[in-house]
Amino acid sequence: MTRSDPHPAYVAVDWGTSSFRLWLIGQDGGVLAERRSAEGMTVAARTGFAGVLASHLAAISAPAGLPVLICGMAGAKQGWVEAGYLDTPAALAAIPAAAVRIPGVDADIRILPGLAQRDAAAPDVMRGEETQLLGAAGELGSGDHLVCMPGTHSKWVRLSGGRVEGFSTFMTGELFDAIAKNTILSHAIAEAGAVQGDNAAFRAAVKRMVDNPALATSQLFSVRAGSLIAGLSPDDAKARLSGTLIGLEIAGALSMVAEGTPVALVVSGGLGAPYRQALAAAGLSPFVIDADTAVRNGLAAGARALWSL
Repeated sequence: MTRSDPHPAYVAVDWGTSSFRLWLIGQDGGVLAERRSAEGMTVAARTGFAGVLASHLAAISAPAGLPVLICGMAGAKQGWVEAGYLDTPAALAAIPAAAVRIPGVDADIRILPGLAQRDAAAPDVMRGEETQLLGAAGELGSGDHLVCMPGTHSKWVRLSGGRVEGFSTFMTGELFDAIAKNTILSHAIAEAGAVQGDNAAFRAAVKRMVDNPALATSQLFSVRAGSLIAGLSPDDAKARLSGTLIGLEIAGALSMVAEGTPVALVVSGGLGAPYRQALAAAGLSPFVIDADTAVRNGLAAGARALWSL
């Protein structure tokens, strides 16, 4: 079988909490078909995971019996079948072998595990991001890296030679939403538009936090004070709030690695521009990797390891 063979080889699925993405992959590694929907774990737990997957496979006329490799929340305790966690430190190459097979179905359907950090002082978990890391590692090469994976709960991962030494989750997105809606700062940002990464107030707030993270709660209140007495517009107030929280996140992540450790940014969509600008404001020049490509490459690495494709 040649690498130019376009016939289907396997199906790759990224099954998140609120999203579902499926790719039909050919023998040459190319994408033959793609499906996306809002049928994430929350929906599939009610309607049935097997039915959701079957409907998408039928929509792309996938041949019966193709192996399917899944990452993400389908492997959570509330998912299809719990896939568990690999404990860190962990080699990324060890992830595929720990995949859990779905029982009671004819096809070979497997779900990749997440990663767990069982540190009493800093317990942490990830599910789905480990597959992005597996796919991104090939672009990063050997050596030490600090990998930023933005999201509602951003992950910062300490990689060394393809091995996850540890990681930290930052609730930046959720905190932003809670503060913006449920504190006195809601008045300052009322009617503000989306935060632009190149906003000067955003970049300045990031820099202040990286330089002096201990002043975080004081800087948060300055959003309110600035709108009252310094002419801070709603757009700039919202940008200042966002920059303060993202800057605090960056300061925390940098405190856990040696100075000069290369930073990689694995991101897609709307968070890309703000995080690139925030890292630049912090004096960093990250190597940027597309998150959609990374998760697909990670699933491909897993499929090759499992089925010798």
